Amino acid sequence: MGRRSTGAVVGGDHTVTTTMRVLLVTPPMTQLNTPYPATAYLCGFLAQHAARLDLEVAQADPALELFLSLFSRRGVAELAARIAARAGKRKKSALEPAVAHFQAERERYAATVDAVVRFLQGKDPSLALRIAGREWLPEGPRFAAIDPALAMEPGGDPLAWAFGELGLQDRAKYVASLYIDDLADAIRLGEDPHFELSRYGEKLAASAARYDGLAAALAAPPTLVDEHLAAITRALLDRHRPDLLGLTVPFPGNVYGALRMAQTVRASSPATRIALGGGYVNTELRGLREPRLFDLVDFVTLDDGEAPMLALLDHLRDPSRPLLRTFVRDGGEVVLRTTDTLHDVPAAAAGTPTYAGLPLDRYLSVVELLNPMHRLWSDGRWNKITVAHGCYWKKCSFCDVTLDYIGRYDPVAADVLVDRIEAIVAETGQTGFHLVDEAAPPGGLRALAERLIARGVTITWWGNIRFEKTFTPALCALLARAGCVAVSGGLEVASDRLLALMKKGVTVEQVARVTRAFTDAGIMVHAYLMYGFPTETEQETIDSLERVRQLFEAGCLQSAFWHRFAATTHSPIGHRPDLFGIRLARPRDVTFAENELPFTDPTGVDHDRLGAGLRKALYNYMHGLGLDVDVRRWFDGGGKKVPAAKVPRDLVARALDG
Repeated sequence: MGRRSTGAVVGGDHTVTTTMRVLLVTPPMTQLNTPYPATAYLCGFLAQHAARLDLEVAQADPALELFLSLFSRRGVAELAARIAARAGKRKKSALEPAVAHFQAERERYAATVDAVVRFLQGKDPSLALRIAGREWLPEGPRFAAIDPALAMEPGGDPLAWAFGELGLQDRAKYVASLYIDDLADAIRLGEDPHFELSRYGEKLAASAARYDGLAAALAAPPTLVDEHLAAITRALLDRHRPDLLGLTVPFPGNVYGALRMAQTVRASSPATRIALGGGYVNTELRGLREPRLFDLVDFVTLDDGEAPMLALLDHLRDPSRPLLRTFVRDGGEVVLRTTDTLHDVPAAAAGTPTYAGLPLDRYLSVVELLNPMHRLWSDGRWNKITVAHGCYWKKCSFCDVTLDYIGRYDPVAADVLVDRIEAIVAETGQTGFHLVDEAAPPGGLRALAERLIARGVTITWWGNIRFEKTFTPALCALLARAGCVAVSGGLEVASDRLLALMKKGVTVEQVARVTRAFTDAGIMVHAYLMYGFPTETEQETIDSLERVRQLFEAGCLQSAFWHRFAATTHSPIGHRPDLFGIRLARPRDVTFAENELPFTDPTGVDHDRLGAGLRKALYNYMHGLGLDVDVRRWFDGGGKKVPAAKVPRDLVARALDG
């Protein structure tokens, strides 16, 4: 590539003396409706130091660009050609149903995909009439999610409960999202098994003790998805000509895409230095010993990126300057370079996130699930803001409380937050905010609400909290007046014994009162639920479901989701499994990633069997169905009977009356 250097950053004893170009990107894949906030935060911070360091800082979202490239008329045509060439070598009956359907309807997909994407971008709302009519778009296996049993009457509209007669735009978004899911399945099953809409190659990277799986995938011939990503990467290099490329990998589903991009950069612009960081690195690569990773990247930074990035930029200009929490390869071995002379940037000094350079009008609102809280996550574009760094509680036994992103609590003053909010609204023209705290502190939320009201700033916001008694009806009402529309929080096991073992600091009765206070204030409540916690018995699981049923019945919850418990290496459980009655099976000779740990629970409960019933129950509760039936109903179809709940059926009602 004919690349003009502005002062090539090559490391060693070379010192950069001219303007340095920095490009920060989010690799595929992440959510489609809004930018992942890491690059916005880091760009906002570096902007404060651009003059001193002589920087040009830019950001891009190749995750979004990859979606838009694949989900286009050209992308559909290329996919159909690839599948046809492969399918010609085997019987048609051997095709996956999603792939066979796509091939049969490929001309309709090619004719409609660009219009559907425009509609989901909010650019053609009148198209809702055709989409919602369910005659225009091809409907594949994903449309089985539209359950006829939910119709109000035999042969009636199975979506009426969700959208009624007036929810035309929302109904169309849901139908269009199922259409997109069908296309994604065709890509995954017909061309690239690593591809999913919100993750790419996740299984290659999640808790991968060895690098071998990733190395093999990266050495394999590129798929259609890889080819599109390589073209996007080369275009970014031509446009920005970066001296330093920063790749943020928040999740395992970003790692493969990040390394595919790094491959392309190495081949097209070998002078560009590459730094890797983000949530995945911070949790899974803390013991990194794999030198092959550094064939593709030059630096791997840990924890908050602001201070390590400043140190790295200074180091690239003057190699005698120290690095901070940064892995490098030295003499064929991975070493961690750090210093005690540099410290993290206080939250108040981190600056205002900026979305400059990101194509905010090209993100898509999707409604894949009718769960109300999932709808908030995936529908509409939300600005991101943080009330405080870390968690003020930081005691939960299943949480990574030993890591910086949880353990270092650092709040931001309310007026500083409102200043940032006003700046972001002025930049984006949008007033929706997602508070991305681990658990937003009640005192901080009160102060924020008071300042928003006092300064006349109108926004709509939601975020994660702990269901603690500080959230009184009066505080919930104040938050609602300040624009809060939803909260999510961990009820987890809905068992007081297990909540105490978890060190959650709440009880089921307390959760009932707090969630009811939010609901009465008009704020939607979503509960994170967990099953399979160490020593959890089958009886406790059934009793937990009964408590959850009562919370829905009493109007305390509007949304919830069950997660299967996972033991993680940086949690108190990972450090002292003996205190929780389990035995860990740590992998040997970990040279790459480590996070989730297999374990043996002496209770011997078949939690996977119970999980299906738990999810089925929630699906119905969120639709207002089955709230009056015995919770055993959701499990009776699985063969072995489950015990009856021992929880009084008026437990939550008594707690609310009390």
